Amino acid sequence: MKILYTNFHPRNGGGHATYITSLARTLSGAHQIAVATPGTSRLFRYAGAVPGVQAVDMRFSTRLSSWLGERTALRRLIARQQYDIIHVNGSADHRQVMLALAGLRRRPRVVFTKHNDHPLDTPGHWLRARLATDRVIAVSDYVRGLLEHSPYRRLPIDTIRHGIDTDYFAPLAPQALDALRDRYFGAGWHGKLLLGSAGGTDYDKGWLDLVAAAGSLPAVQRGRILILVAGDPPNEDKLARVRAAGMQGQVVFPGLLDDVRDALACCHAGFVLSYREALSYACREMMSLGLPALVSSAGGLPENVTDGADGWIVPVRDVPAMAAALQAMLEDPVRLASMGVAARRKAVDDFGLAAFAQATLGVYRGALGG
Repeated sequence: MKILYTNFHPRNGGGHATYITSLARTLSGAHQIAVATPGTSRLFRYAGAVPGVQAVDMRFSTRLSSWLGERTALRRLIARQQYDIIHVNGSADHRQVMLALAGLRRRPRVVFTKHNDHPLDTPGHWLRARLATDRVIAVSDYVRGLLEHSPYRRLPIDTIRHGIDTDYFAPLAPQALDALRDRYFGAGWHGKLLLGSAGGTDYDKGWLDLVAAAGSLPAVQRGRILILVAGDPPNEDKLARVRAAGMQGQVVFPGLLDDVRDALACCHAGFVLSYREALSYACREMMSLGLPALVSSAGGLPENVTDGADGWIVPVRDVPAMAAALQAMLEDPVRLASMGVAARRKAVDDFGLAAFAQATLGVYRGALGG
């Protein structure tokens, strides 16, 4: 099978980059894989490093003035390579694929993955659903519900949650953890609760709510909490909010990490407290590393966690509920550790990369057969 993945992000790409790279790496041994994405993107770099995968520098601009040249380049690529499947991952690349396919004598089947909770009631989505989509993948039951009330409802919809490499995201040997804690948290971490996230530093990721929750605790408890947030360095306004919570010196920003394993594995618990979330790779990765996850009730996030068993689910932006969860962690470190074991067990049982890739391959076969 010849498969083309498309993605429009010119820089980081977040979960899209992880999603496409995971599929490309897993399927490349038995199938011909190409990834069309801007050459400036993290995905282009990742895909190009996978043996047997072709990375194609392709722009998917939203400017009308750029559509003709970009559409022509994509159309030539599709006509030359004769792909069986084009797997699109966002509105911009989906739109460009629709334009590029117009009038082609042999049209590949198009699979669309809905990665977010952005509105679907637009003329663009209606056109793409009618003219350039054969099957749809929802990354969570929450997202499936959105699709079932959209122009895509007439198409086959499959729910396939993110798969991760649980061997790669595996707990580290206990003897390696102290040195990592020294590296990321400094020498004063002993006896403290270490929390980490690779969800990023945007306001809507909710990390500032966790900082406020920690800051609301009595001074003795507040002083026992250290928080790590990987992602783009925060601006001055965000740092001012950290200081206002009394948490200066207790929040660590290691920057945007290509490999988050060391930074997260040395924590006692993870958190993803987003205001909007389709599912969250970050949550699944931290659970696979053996961290119980504190998550918000946003979107598909609760589908990762069994509340009280391998993590905690709190209402979005509910600072008192987050503070209560922090107190519970501080008061019972033994239970915290056992919840981490349960998180790892769930990841191995339910988050596996092989099942994720095979389910996606089944969608491709269904599209070709249909």
